[in-house]
Amino acid sequence: MSESAQHLVPGTHEHPSIALVNTLEGGAAGRSRDALSTPEGATAWLVDRGMIAPEAELYEPCRRRLVELREDLRDLFIAHVTGGIPSPESIDAVNRALTSAPGALLLRFDPRERFSRGVDHPATQVVEHVMAVIAEDAAALLAGEDAPSLAACEAPSCRWFFLRTHARRQWCSTRCGDRVRAARAYARKRAQQVAQTR
Repeated sequence: MSESAQHLVPGTHEHPSIALVNTLEGGAAGRSRDALSTPEGATAWLVDRGMIAPEAELYEPCRRRLVELREDLRDLFIAHVTGGIPSPESIDAVNRALTSAPGALLLRFDPRERFSRGVDHPATQVVEHVMAVIAEDAAALLAGEDAPSLAACEAPSCRWFFLRTHARRQWCSTRCGDRVRAARAYARKRAQQVAQTR
């Protein structure tokens, strides 16, 4: 699913942690597509989400750290939706990310935009800031009022998470729902054809 399609998945627009976990898309026959497979892809994803400036550039070690955070968040999300126990390493990784960047917002002045606040980081610390923002979102999500709404898509080949908009919602998107319904209809039709040939 494209990045624009991912924005249609409930929760990905409001929660960068869900959006990050959903950058790895499952596919048929074990194939998957990873929006963070290259430093350029990771940079483009972060720019698209407004998390880094367009002129910023991520290098391979930073990309790897972002992917590791994604896997730790996936572990926490799976534990949450299944009622399982997350690995202590995943909790430690999120806590390290939470404290990896300074939290103070610096005061800035631009003659056109006037006063604003933001975080200034050297290029080497861009990923720490991004990871801290995403980890903060994940911690607030898992421990907050939206926690009961966090769900895993029930489509067999989908690995994505979403926020349930109603109690009976099973799929992250209409695309996944349509695929599951089509597969069920095909299976019923095939079973009828087999039964008729006997």
